[in-house]
Amino acid sequence: LLAPESSVSVSAHNAVVRLAKAPGSTGLWDKFSFGLQPSALQERLFVSEENVDGFLGTAFCPSPCSQSALESQPLIEVLDVTEDRIQIRVE
Repeated sequence: LLAPESSVSVSAHNAVVRLAKAPGSTGLWDKFSFGLQPSALQERLFVSEENVDGFLGTAFCPSPCSQSALESQPLIEVLDVTEDRIQIRVE
């Protein structure tokens, strides 16, 4: 992390943590963990095409699926992610 660009803002009903990657760090973050105690952290995924595919694959077929069930699953593509919207195409 790049310390000077990272910040925390806390209000009565909200908290925002802004993290900045160090210049040598590349690639997307897949997930993050949060919580009050290091021993009891909760994990959350960032919105990415891979994470959406994995989530929907589990939702549509929670146990090991047959090949025909896998082939009939919709194609999910994350088109755009901004602070106030997510655009996803399903075929």
